[in-house]
Amino acid sequence: MKRLWTIIAVADVARSFAWYQSLLGLPPSPPAHDHFGQLLDADGTVLLCLHQWQAHDHPTLASPAQAEPGNGLLLFFRVDDFDQALQRARQQLPALAPSLNPSTGAREFALRDPDGYYVMLSAY
Repeated sequence: MKRLWTIIAVADVARSFAWYQSLLGLPPSPPAHDHFGQLLDADGTVLLCLHQWQAHDHPTLASPAQAEPGNGLLLFFRVDDFDQALQRARQQLPALAPSLNPSTGAREFALRDPDGYYVMLSAY
């Protein structure tokens, strides 16, 4: 089986790690390193990797000043606990309201993460 590991650059790995854990209902834990962390599902599947800006010589992770974080990227998560995810997200944005996607018929909502990435959650 082949898997895609999405890696995004962030200013503070620990802060973003905790934010995504809360949003996705994952148990709290620290990232493996100050500069890198993998968010894992209960079965060990990598959901998202967080990499500190400029921590290594990766050309596309060099600086948020060279391109707006998230330009051309949509982090789209299909979740099986949509109503609970919505409640967790409302801790950040109380007025957040889901909509119905006419193409898929699924309920969904969107918000920005601490680094400005656009994050969409959709009912599974």
